[in-house]
Amino acid sequence: MLWFVGLGISGAKSISLEAKEILSKADIVYLEQFTSPISKSDLTKIKKMTNGEFRPAKRWLVEDGNEILESASQKKVVLLSYGDPYIATTHIELRTRAIQEKIKTHSIHASSSLTSMIGECGLHFYKIGRIATIMSEMKSLTTPYYVIYKNIIEGNHTILLLEYNQDKDFFLNPKDALKGLIETEQGQKRNVISSSTYAIVASRIGFKDQCITSGKISSLLKIDFGKPPHTVLITGRLHFTESDAIKLLGNCLDEPFDNSEKTKKISHQMMKKYVPMVMEALKEIEPHYKDQKEFKVILENANLYIKDAEKFLEDGQDEVAILSIGYADGLVDALRMAKGLDPKM
Repeated sequence: MLWFVGLGISGAKSISLEAKEILSKADIVYLEQFTSPISKSDLTKIKKMTNGEFRPAKRWLVEDGNEILESASQKKVVLLSYGDPYIATTHIELRTRAIQEKIKTHSIHASSSLTSMIGECGLHFYKIGRIATIMSEMKSLTTPYYVIYKNIIEGNHTILLLEYNQDKDFFLNPKDALKGLIETEQGQKRNVISSSTYAIVASRIGFKDQCITSGKISSLLKIDFGKPPHTVLITGRLHFTESDAIKLLGNCLDEPFDNSEKTKKISHQMMKKYVPMVMEALKEIEPHYKDQKEFKVILENANLYIKDAEKFLEDGQDEVAILSIGYADGLVDALRMAKGLDPKM
């Protein structure tokens, strides 16, 4: 028998009565801490709730899973974790393996810092987009950067989890994460992140010293956020009720505003660049074919493709717009090459 039990977000005192009963009856209780730390005092309290064997579980032990599954095949085993047990994909994979090995599984859910944080910050839950993790190795920031980009394009908010290394007792500072995103912008240049981007830093959600700070990144970089854990949120399109809540539910350094207004789809960015370039190239090549009627249709088609591209983009048909400007570009290049001129694009 293998139980997946959520600890909740407020330490030992948030453990439900049902969970306490299961802990007292278990032969072995594994407590994993790699998703979030648990204080020594809470560890002591949790240990007192157990009558069986109590084993702290390192990340590798849970990811490997063999010891836990072997024990669960013969005994009543509990895997206890911070928050809700299935926020961690590792736990879902372990449960799947247990079922495949004919081991009975049961779950006791609890509040999660992720779901709790959204409401605590004043944001609408249904506007949360894909979640990303930022590691201390700043070369890995391209993925979270584009997660933010895609979420903002859709008007959604992005939750950025920050690296926690249990073995080294290391927490990534939210200011280092924000600086890393600004540095990534300098290389990607999609106009996603800047010092004026609005963000929220949620600290120690569920603890007595919980703190939520919001403002422009330039303002947040001046703040000492204190003890971890911390989570960063990059807001997308804010509903007025979200803006009102942000100002009241935490330490609001700057007036909330819409981050999505300045970020455009890659297709829009490409069109803004290439339409003027193709038009200029077409205008330049036209005089070379002024008296050659057999090329008039090609020139007209190139011009029509440019107009079509602009119309398709306006209608939201981004892919077709890119194809149209590509066709126009190809025709113009062919005309230039026919006159011995190098293609412009």
